[in-house]
Amino acid sequence: MTPHYPTAILGGGLGGLMLARVLHVNGTDVPVFDLEPSAGARVQGGMLDIHDETGQQALRQGHLHGEFLAKVHPGGQALRVTDKHANVVHEEADDADGTRPEIDRGDLRGLLLGSLPDSTVHWGSKATGVRGLADGRHEVVLADGRAFTTDLLIGADGAWSKVRPLLTDARPAYSGVSFVELDLEDADHRHPGAAALVGGGMFFALGDDKGFLAHRETDGSLHFYVALRIEETWLRTIDFADTAAAKQAVLGHFTDWDDALRRVIADADGALTPRWIHALPAGLSWTGRPGVTLLGDAAHLMSPFAGEGANLALFDGAELGRHLLAHPDDTGAGVRAYEQEMFIRAAETAGESARALDVIFHPQAPAPLADTFRGLHATGR
Repeated sequence: MTPHYPTAILGGGLGGLMLARVLHVNGTDVPVFDLEPSAGARVQGGMLDIHDETGQQALRQGHLHGEFLAKVHPGGQALRVTDKHANVVHEEADDADGTRPEIDRGDLRGLLLGSLPDSTVHWGSKATGVRGLADGRHEVVLADGRAFTTDLLIGADGAWSKVRPLLTDARPAYSGVSFVELDLEDADHRHPGAAALVGGGMFFALGDDKGFLAHRETDGSLHFYVALRIEETWLRTIDFADTAAAKQAVLGHFTDWDDALRRVIADADGALTPRWIHALPAGLSWTGRPGVTLLGDAAHLMSPFAGEGANLALFDGAELGRHLLAHPDDTGAGVRAYEQEMFIRAAETAGESARALDVIFHPQAPAPLADTFRGLHATGR
């Protein structure tokens, strides 16, 4: 027989795991279905700054804030902004105030996974089809032929969500920005020039509708995103299987940049990874449908330039859990209360993200970004 679950979460990212954790600590265990074959199947990405009012608040709701603080990156809140000639235009030391501490994404995901019963996540469960049934339930079909039904299906399955089409026709669109992702390993010893350039935390070098965004990771490596405001087809013209050729293609866009910045690309360890930056329409909402909702990128994918994606996913998960627990006999009411609040905060943050993109790729960059950070620092944010 097809298994049935009162509630099921599709997607084992930060938001889905946070929802499962909040429900778990309040006595309700729900399954999470994730497409990865195991928890360690792939590297989880770089550093995240977790904001006090959203991501950290979610961790408090999940009774994980103390364990989170024990894993943050000392010095990770340091900041440096340079121009294309590597001249520093703004710099901040890590003031250790805890409002936006940095943590490795893998460490954060590991913290969430370790806080749940081992049987919570069903690995190797890639959804290939989702449909509503006549009785109000939903059926999810998996790639290996298995299927399950649920009274409440929660789409925490990211940018290309299989659940989203049940609620809206909106699809992510190219933002106009592409990334090439790369790493410099054991930076202090193997890449001392780049290590000195970046400093201890977050780094921006901007100009000419392009730039370098980087951060120092807890393992001593430097994680870089080479960012360009460019046509969507550009990345497809590069053979990323040929790392040397890919480096030359990217370097061709930085011919008049400082040699220290160009060496970041030339000296990258391992392969370069292309990333298209997509976003859903700002202010996206939908008419509620019984038995289904979305959280995180599935609900409000936005560009990463406001630093809110992971924070909103965590907060969505915690808040959806809170509302479901507040309406134990009427999940529909819990979902509606969650969605009404989520639509408002997602619209506000998507607007911030779009404005931040324009600041980073401003004709006078990096000056507008430096001014923004000065203003935030002056107000204590």
